[in-house]
Amino acid sequence: MNAFKPHLAGLADYPYKKVDARIKLDQNESPEDLPQELKARALQRLAELHWNRYPELHADDVRADLARHEGWPEAGVVLAPGSNMLITALALGAANVLDTAPAFPHYKGAALAAGTPYQAVALAPGFALPLVELLSAMDGPPGVLFLPNPHAPTGALFASGDVAKLAEKARATGWLLVVDEAYQAFAGTDARPLARENEQVAILRTFSKSWCLGGIRTGYLLASPGVAAVVRALVPPFCIPAHTSAIIRTVLEAPGYVAPLLERLRGERARLLAALRDHPRWTAYPSAANFILIRTPDAKAAWEALLARGLLVRRQDHYPGLEGCLRVSVGTREENDLFLAAAAEAR
Repeated sequence: MNAFKPHLAGLADYPYKKVDARIKLDQNESPEDLPQELKARALQRLAELHWNRYPELHADDVRADLARHEGWPEAGVVLAPGSNMLITALALGAANVLDTAPAFPHYKGAALAAGTPYQAVALAPGFALPLVELLSAMDGPPGVLFLPNPHAPTGALFASGDVAKLAEKARATGWLLVVDEAYQAFAGTDARPLARENEQVAILRTFSKSWCLGGIRTGYLLASPGVAAVVRALVPPFCIPAHTSAIIRTVLEAPGYVAPLLERLRGERARLLAALRDHPRWTAYPSAANFILIRTPDAKAAWEALLARGLLVRRQDHYPGLEGCLRVSVGTREENDLFLAAAAEAR
């Protein structure tokens, strides 16, 4: 290990272990695949490419399409193979990283891998935003504040006014507020207006959730041209493969399938929450995302009972403040019926 930097000793891998199950509700994926018509269009586009040639340096063709779709300056768009790579780039370039706890684990993991000073502020009771504590932390040397909204892994939605106060503090102190909107489509929120008028705000979004493209691994950053230029320089060149570009350009040309999917999933989320409200032993927390956080008397026992019925969910009880908690993705109506039937018998 002498070949590696000392701070990498004991660095933990991403906390995920694959488990086979008949019904997969553990990774917040879309329960529906991309429509076959769009798959066929993407495959035709891919067949027409020259596979012996490198793709665009920074996915310039996709960036142009995405900029039009998002109403964002092309110079402020950065694409990468998943938001995780963008988080890694931001943590690598940041002087400091500020986070909430619990939160999406890759914020901390990326900061530790980069050797960037890291601080996490615990969520307030009820998974509320610890606004006063975050504002106080931003009085220190500036860096990057990662704020998922809706929040992962709790599903909580932070008030736009509170996010605006963090943005104003970032403007005054030189911090960069990165609003991670991986789940914003399920909440109907939009941080773009905030970022348009404040260059100290950037937005992370992904094609993995509402676009049904988790397996394609594409995320993007919307930021000021200056911030985007720094992040783009920290992302490897040619990192969006030709086949990925073909798929993303295809769905951007025909995004109409997303809205009906969102309507179905929001309806199923509401149905799950209503059904779980009367569970004698479990507490399901309100969610603005495509998953629900549930507190049980014993997360391990509940997880095993569900798995025995062919249902895979995600344990969250290793996070401080989430003792006994599981996270379940919103599935299809049939999958959700099977989950509710199993949950009714679980302890």
